Amino acid sequence: MENKKIIERQTLTGERALFASKGIKVVDSVFRDGESPLKESSDVELENCLLRWKYPLWYCNNVKAVRTTWFEMARAGVWYSNNVDVLDCVIEAPKNFRRCDGLTLKNVVFPNAEETLWHCKNVRLNNVTAKGNYFAMDTENIEIDGFTLDGNYSFDGGRNIKISNARMLSKDSFWNCENVCVKDSFITGEYLGWNSKNLVLENCTIESLQGLCYIEGLKLINCKLINTTLCFEYSSVEADVKGGITSVFNPKEGRITADSIGLLILEKDRIDPGKTKIVCSDIKETTDVPRF
Repeated sequence: MENKKIIERQTLTGERALFASKGIKVVDSVFRDGESPLKESSDVELENCLLRWKYPLWYCNNVKAVRTTWFEMARAGVWYSNNVDVLDCVIEAPKNFRRCDGLTLKNVVFPNAEETLWHCKNVRLNNVTAKGNYFAMDTENIEIDGFTLDGNYSFDGGRNIKISNARMLSKDSFWNCENVCVKDSFITGEYLGWNSKNLVLENCTIESLQGLCYIEGLKLINCKLINTTLCFEYSSVEADVKGGITSVFNPKEGRITADSIGLLILEKDRIDPGKTKIVCSDIKETTDVPRF
């Protein structure tokens, strides 16, 4: 992004203040009191800018934002845009990044990430912190390294997701997903992973009520399940669990290896117990009557 027109230390107001701009660099400036200031723009760089009003970057191409802040009213900030790099930014506004292709976010904080990163593809996140529900719904081709999330219903309907070094406090995360691999991470939240296909968890610590159920192609590699109850219901599972599992409920098929299982529930009128091999020397109780 060289040879750009420089706009420096300006207060930019009014509807479409820099509409359809091409090849500009905006530095130390404020956008306020006007919607869609950079709509239909391309080859844009923002540095140390303050975005204070709605819809700042719609239908844009080739955008780089560095040390820039989206304030609460800059909601629905980046929609229908391609090739967007966001570095060292704070994004306070909700509903950001919708139907975008080619996003890179590094060292970004989302204090209010409600309905953020929806219907996007080809996304890279590094060192991102987010608080809000429904993060990354129906988004595909995602790679994440270094991620902290406090928010429920994350990644619903996502496809081709790779996550490492994450800490997720997220009820109902990874629902209706396909091809997900999470490594070296901590996840806590009820009903983890329901109705998904090809979910792999490796070197993870998981805490969940009725987690990892209704999954086709579930694989746990060297994972710990702490306070995890009624797991694996109707899942096809290959699980290598280090330590114990509080309770296992009606796995559909596969193999479960654990040091101990507190309660193993197998309802013969609902599943075929013979289709799941349980490798465990310490099963404290087995029953065919469900307990909730």
